[in-house]
Amino acid sequence: MAQKQLLHLVFGGELVHPGSTEFVDTGKLDIVGIYPNYAEARAAWQGKANATIDDAHMRYFVVHLHRLLDPSTDVTRPGGENGGGDGG
Repeated sequence: MAQKQLLHLVFGGELVHPGSTEFVDTGKLDIVGIYPNYAEARAAWQGKANATIDDAHMRYFVVHLHRLLDPSTDVTRPGGENGGGDGG
């Protein structure tokens, strides 16, 4: 049986301050891609994060799109898929 598709978005860019989540220029965001599961998204995120490790103002994020599209897939909420945990 095929694994349920849980979409994730990986993106990043230059932050105003390393401790913030405000971007210098949203027009220059690096949209890495949309992935069918957390494992693939995390691998893409890791690659970008490693490539920009020397720039404290560059940061990449993984967004759990499946949680926005279908809140029942949020495994961190009671009643979500698998009833708990952080599986993606």
